[in-house]
Amino acid sequence: MTVLVAYIRTAEGDAAFAAAVEEAGRRSERLVVLNTPREGAPVSTVVAGEAAVETLVQRATAAGVEVEVRQDAHAGDTAEEVVRVADQVDASVIVIGLRRRSPVGKLFLGSAAQRILLDADRPVLAVKP
Repeated sequence: MTVLVAYIRTAEGDAAFAAAVEEAGRRSERLVVLNTPREGAPVSTVVAGEAAVETLVQRATAAGVEVEVRQDAHAGDTAEEVVRVADQVDASVIVIGLRRRSPVGKLFLGSAAQRILLDADRPVLAVKP
């Protein structure tokens, strides 16, 4: 089995990564880091650069966790991509970071995290920084 973490370069993403490394170590499972841009986007701020990816790999390896980083572009909704990859890698748990949002913001804007929580057919560990 595998622990899947949806990672972007933010405080929320760092919290999710740290929790995922801990969870993968506790479960003795490998870790898949999903850091994927939307296909066709001319610029993507969510994609971690080479140095950032190397730092993630070093952190996981230092914790004794085997890690794979996936950065292939995806079409469509980010939440759908996370759920699809979770199925593909047979993830035992999905780890996501949550940001603080007002109740009105949640009502009108929706949330990728909310869709992952509702659509995933496996446990989701949601963490805040």
